[in-house]
Amino acid sequence: MTENLNPFAIAQAQLDKAAAFLELDPDMHAFLREPLREFHFSIPVRMDDGHTQTFKAFRVQYNDARGPAKGGIRFHPDETIDTVRALSAWMTWKTAVADVPLGGGKGGVICNPRAMSAGELERLSRGYMRAVSRFIGLKQDVPAPDVNTNPQIMAWMLDEYEVLTGKHEPGVITGKPMILGGSAGRGPATAMGGMVTIREAAKLLDLPLKGATCAIQGYGNVGSFAHRLAHDLLGLKVVAVSDEFGAIYSENGLDPTVVSAHLRRAGKVGGVEGSETITNSQLLELPVDILIPAAIENQLTSANADRIQARIVAELANGPTTPDADQILTQKGIYIIPDFLCNAGGVTVSYFEMVQNTYGFYWSEELVQERLDQKMTTAFHAVHQMAVERGVETRVAAYLVAVTRVAEAVRARGWV
Repeated sequence: MTENLNPFAIAQAQLDKAAAFLELDPDMHAFLREPLREFHFSIPVRMDDGHTQTFKAFRVQYNDARGPAKGGIRFHPDETIDTVRALSAWMTWKTAVADVPLGGGKGGVICNPRAMSAGELERLSRGYMRAVSRFIGLKQDVPAPDVNTNPQIMAWMLDEYEVLTGKHEPGVITGKPMILGGSAGRGPATAMGGMVTIREAAKLLDLPLKGATCAIQGYGNVGSFAHRLAHDLLGLKVVAVSDEFGAIYSENGLDPTVVSAHLRRAGKVGGVEGSETITNSQLLELPVDILIPAAIENQLTSANADRIQARIVAELANGPTTPDADQILTQKGIYIIPDFLCNAGGVTVSYFEMVQNTYGFYWSEELVQERLDQKMTTAFHAVHQMAVERGVETRVAAYLVAVTRVAEAVRARGWV
């Protein structure tokens, strides 16, 4: 039977599995399977050639029982409402497993940002904020950057919000430039949090990290920082990396400084001196100690899971592994660090950014990293302890921790 790759159906199936282990009340289960609210927008943008193009956009606030909704905004030509729903659900579980007082949300715009000028992107960004501004706020819903969005886009959105409201509200959006209230350490935060979980997993598996091999799929903000941190902090030998144009491999390891410099010159990782070209499929199936999917959803599926050879799969991407693949990888004895634990460093430092914005008092990067390490270490061991106690795989354990916390908040409010 063909595997269902609809991301929201996958998110719901993962919740269903956890609900069965928790013997969750059926009414609570039904409530947690659906978003609290979602918004659909049509955004008209005047393009550089003078014509007006209308873009479809979304914002989903999945659950805010534990605090304001939190989640990024994606610009992508293949964006769908089901992807946004799934990502907002995973954000709900992510903030809960990290134990920060936030809920989950997500936004998206169907567009091809690579085909747009800076002026067109700015007008689209401001148009999105005009559409969504009534439904967000520091105590309501706080967006952030995601795929194909960045601090500059967040700056345009923040400025538009402040023009609309007539007051400074830096905490309404995170991932901002530091000059506008961004947090030190926010850029590498997602990758840094992932490195903490890899470090802790390696201790459990008695895997020495210095010289251990690693492959990284995806070379955007998260993947590129993961390469640098894996090399510099953990001493890993990163033998393969990829971007949307292809993958490269070097048995002797790839230097992150060399790859980043080549990427700036050539616009892709392919062609780095001393590397050979391989396919994305070959990268995923390399005999490495650690595989880091840091790209998009549904990369490890029933079609390739039996060929994955890594000892640890550290999911820095959202939803890279399907339920069928989960089962196969677990049976093979591969240790999975599930996405909403592994990549929770980004939202954790976004929370730190909100705190700093509220107080108007900003922390050093060293303090941010110290507090991030504490949060991620605690979250990792809460999930691992749950996995051991309940005899379940790590993804189910992460759901048991997160869903329990969200359900308790929902119940305390009297919603269900």
